[in-house]
Amino acid sequence: MTKVKIKRGDNVIVTTGKNKGSKGEVLEVIRKEGKDPRVIVAGVNIVKRHVKPSASNPQGGIVEKEASIHVSNVALMDKNGKATKTGTKIEGDKKVRVAKTTGETL
Repeated sequence: MTKVKIKRGDNVIVTTGKNKGSKGEVLEVIRKEGKDPRVIVAGVNIVKRHVKPSASNPQGGIVEKEASIHVSNVALMDKNGKATKTGTKIEGDKKVRVAKTTGETL
């Protein structure tokens, strides 16, 4: 299974594809056995889905929602809004993630 350095709640920027340059917060990280890891980013990669009426959605109709993006197509954002890689540093007795571009903790 691939090591994923992006977690829920991180601010990311899309680096490739039709949504290149879009920024948002990671809502979910999807790790399935035997499949590549994917992330769902708020407000990015919006798709339309036809939904049948149900108890939770009695109207039904066409719903817009975020689709997943492969984790290799997104990068963490530093405080300046630029894409960055991550490193680790030990602060006290905890291991923390550090932005390579600015050196600040994430």
